[in-house]
Amino acid sequence: MNLKKEERTCLFIDGSSLYSTSRGLGFDVDYKKLLDFFTSKTHIIRAYYYAAILDTEDYSPLKPLTDWLSYNGYFLVTKPAREFTDSTGKRRVKGNMEIEIAVDMMEMAPHIDHAILFTGDSDFRRVVEAVQRQGTRVSVVSSMRSSPPLIGDDLRRQADNFMELATIASNFTRRQQAETQRPRTGAAPAPIRHPADQMSEPDLDEDDLL
Repeated sequence: MNLKKEERTCLFIDGSSLYSTSRGLGFDVDYKKLLDFFTSKTHIIRAYYYAAILDTEDYSPLKPLTDWLSYNGYFLVTKPAREFTDSTGKRRVKGNMEIEIAVDMMEMAPHIDHAILFTGDSDFRRVVEAVQRQGTRVSVVSSMRSSPPLIGDDLRRQADNFMELATIASNFTRRQQAETQRPRTGAAPAPIRHPADQMSEPDLDEDDLL
């Protein structure tokens, strides 16, 4: 996995991409365990989590998630997702966080040794290259084991290190099947849901959310 304890490291988590990849591999991410895992392996300076949120009500159902992340070690970056109707009359949700991630990576590069980017989107290849030119090592976390693979070849080749999510998943995930089969009790806390769970799947604009 090539993590070094002495390196100043920053996590950049594209929330929709991580959600889609983990769902494709059959598990849910435990965000507390994720942060604990990387903190045990390297010197985490900051952990960014990015999410475009569709908020059509006075009170967003995502508030428990965003509050939890904010108070448990994550630096939360959100913006409103845009809802529109395409030319076929189908409802779509557009929420791309590429600019926000790219800006933060460029700003943090001079202050860290290692950037870990959770995404498979090849559009990030250029920003990865730019960060590397500043002397910062870049690892990308995604999966080749999903069908189809959720990591673009250009991005995987550009990164200094590729981390297969399926290989490291047992350190910070809970299996969806286990969650479904486990008996619920009145004292059991409700699971923290990812933003994508709040949007109906057929309505997502996959090019923008993955």
